[in-house]
Amino acid sequence: MSNLVTASVPARLHLGFLDLDGSIGRRFGSIGLPLSEPETVVTLSLSSKTSVEGPDHERAASHLETLCNHLEIRARHRLVVESAIPPHVGLGSGTQMAVAVAAALRTLHDLPIDAGSDARLLGRGARSGIGIAAFERGGLIVDAGKSADHLEPPVVARLPFPEEWRVILILDHGHTGIHGEEEVAAFRALPPFPAASAGEICRRVLMQALPAVVERDLAAFGAAIQAVQFEVGNYFAPVQGGVFTSKRVERLGERMVEAGATGIGQSSWGPTGFAFAPSEEVARDIVHVAQESADPGIELKIVKGRNSGAEISRNTLRLLGS
Repeated sequence: MSNLVTASVPARLHLGFLDLDGSIGRRFGSIGLPLSEPETVVTLSLSSKTSVEGPDHERAASHLETLCNHLEIRARHRLVVESAIPPHVGLGSGTQMAVAVAAALRTLHDLPIDAGSDARLLGRGARSGIGIAAFERGGLIVDAGKSADHLEPPVVARLPFPEEWRVILILDHGHTGIHGEEEVAAFRALPPFPAASAGEICRRVLMQALPAVVERDLAAFGAAIQAVQFEVGNYFAPVQGGVFTSKRVERLGERMVEAGATGIGQSSWGPTGFAFAPSEEVARDIVHVAQESADPGIELKIVKGRNSGAEISRNTLRLLGS
């Protein structure tokens, strides 16, 4: 018998930064939401030789090697990526793959999980803490950004997301968002973030988005998210080609507003867009109307907000001949 560990880690929406300037001691800060799907799911077991297979397996293999060296694990493994969040579309694929592999490896070898440290080791979580917080627990999450003295942005608010609300994802399969060195260059090219914009974003998050979730007021929540998206999107427009990186997503988002959606925006660098609906039935009606004007290569997907974190299970694998 051999142990087999499965780690399932949720995608997340990055709904906006709080303050990109950092002049009062903290930089970035984020509001975000883990989703019911898509997920990154990996399985890990001991093996006579190390092998990695499945979607995005090269990145997974690199993470496994780095972690084994860091943790001084000499064993060999079979790592299977059962499913992977699509890369570079704004759903947190990089961070979630890193913490999924790390959690599976640590669990297999009876080591305590340390998502924050492992993410940093693997070059993730440089700006937003939403991905790591989504791994640990679900709900609508607000982190307060990084200070000079601390490596991890503290989570300052976490609220259960209403179970009846739905998220409509707008997926552009013909486009990818800014990432890697291009992302670093984009931040360098941008001017200081206006204090007035940071003030408006923080006001909207604290005084509108969070209480709207508690009171289950989707209209107020949607208005807050759209206001945050306006401030952040206008700031990034010079480097991403507009408020949205994908004009096709932007046009369809506008059509969805006409059909009754609210809280239209773009997750991270996109191109994935999103909107919110009060129920599954209403979300289906919106999608039905919007699909009539959707361009080829655009997919609409209805998902839920996720109120739980990663799922890690340990099973037994019967080997041939045992």
